[in-house]
Amino acid sequence: MENTKPFVGRKIDKSTIINLERGKIPPQAVDLEEVVLGAMMIDKKGVDEVIDILHPDVFYKDAHRFIYEAIFILFEESQPVDLLTVSSQLKKTGKLEASGGDFYLIKLTQKVASSAHIEFHARIILQKYIQRSLIKISGEIIEEAYDESTDVFSLLDAAESKLYDVTQGNLKRSAETAQDLVIQAKKRIEEIAGKEGMSGVPSGFDKVDKLTSGWQPSDLIIVAARPGMGKTALTLSMARNMAVNSNIPVAFFSLEMSSVQLITRLISSETGLSSEKLRTGKLEKHEWEQLNVKVKSLEKAPLFIDDTPSLSIFDLRAKARRLASQHGIKMIMIDYLQLMTAGGSQKGGNREQEISTISRNLKALAKELAVPVIALSQLSRAVETRGGSKRPILSDLRESGAIEQDADIVSFIYRPEYYKIDEWDDEEHTPTQGQAEFIVAKHRNGGLENIRLKFIGNQGKFDNLDDFDSPFEFQSKMNANEENPFTTKNLPSADDAFGSSMNNSPDLEEDNDVPF
Repeated sequence: MENTKPFVGRKIDKSTIINLERGKIPPQAVDLEEVVLGAMMIDKKGVDEVIDILHPDVFYKDAHRFIYEAIFILFEESQPVDLLTVSSQLKKTGKLEASGGDFYLIKLTQKVASSAHIEFHARIILQKYIQRSLIKISGEIIEEAYDESTDVFSLLDAAESKLYDVTQGNLKRSAETAQDLVIQAKKRIEEIAGKEGMSGVPSGFDKVDKLTSGWQPSDLIIVAARPGMGKTALTLSMARNMAVNSNIPVAFFSLEMSSVQLITRLISSETGLSSEKLRTGKLEKHEWEQLNVKVKSLEKAPLFIDDTPSLSIFDLRAKARRLASQHGIKMIMIDYLQLMTAGGSQKGGNREQEISTISRNLKALAKELAVPVIALSQLSRAVETRGGSKRPILSDLRESGAIEQDADIVSFIYRPEYYKIDEWDDEEHTPTQGQAEFIVAKHRNGGLENIRLKFIGNQGKFDNLDDFDSPFEFQSKMNANEENPFTTKNLPSADDAFGSSMNNSPDLEEDNDVPF
């Protein structure tokens, strides 16, 4: 009979209390759940403030989840939300008794007098749910990790996907007032005024920067072209201009080429030595000296290259956040979009849907870090089969729907020389040799334009057209005229007044062979 005695009369020893305290209870805020549900049933304002923050699964108690589901259905059907309508809805779904009955609903409404602070309470409930989700995911990962038959890379992918789903589904920003936004905008305008008109990250190409005022924070920029047009060369040239000339930290994610190949291209651009010579290592003594001297500025540049193959969007976001916090990167470049994977649950689905997920999340990353993101993209073969002009158009983008929609700027690279076209289709019929066109086909915050750039194939780089003051061009002229380097174009024009006056003389021709 002793075992049937009520627990109330028993003495609880200290060891039992200690063991109970050591036990783990999942993160929860049941009291706040009661307050939030009660406030939603007595005040319409409470429903409006939290309906887009919470979803049924965030509630710890099943009864609370059923009640919130009833409130959500009433809201979707534009029905009033109160004690009677919620009770009626629960009866329809057969969950009234499981929710505690009418008595429990009445008890909830008596707990609060208004919906004050309901949003704050709702966000605490959401935080507790995120904690529980992380505990659950961690437990599943631990269990699967102990299974010897589990493929470790599949496990990593599944873990990334689950964590990413938690992030995407629960972290939502609230709207800001016009007053706060005006203050932010004025501060931004004041900062721009101090930069002499360049509000974004300069590309190093004068006409491009004039059109865009530099690449703007939070913008997604697509640079698309057919293979062999110079997508990588263009973005590397921009990365070099930003990191070396402007000391702007740049993150370059290469899914196609190795980091050593990319830096070799940059060395070719910086030194003026052809990529073929660097590839074979057949350099003369003076070229070795030239190499050692010229790469010093590149060595100091805040340029970070990641060549992880088949990079998932989750990995990219994680790496970009780390680089932003550790090195303060101001520009992200991705070469190229079609080689990325959505990862996790998106894998194996429709490719167009996967590309849509990737482009949408690249735009989200740009907004989150407040930096411009440049993503390279392939074009379809429609360009090659089309008669007449080979200039790309928006519909030529592969899986174009989502890319075109998400991007703030869509641009193309067009080199007529690639198609054996010797003259531009303009009135002057100027030669196309060594030239390319940077076509801005979509510009959400500005105008459209076709901008001509210089393309130097043996060095794999782009430069301003007719810009003979750049160190690149000076070095290439020196290499091309080793027998007679002292020509009008080879003179240092910045510091030498005599050289400057000779360069400006109308009697001198453009030809490099004109002697000094």
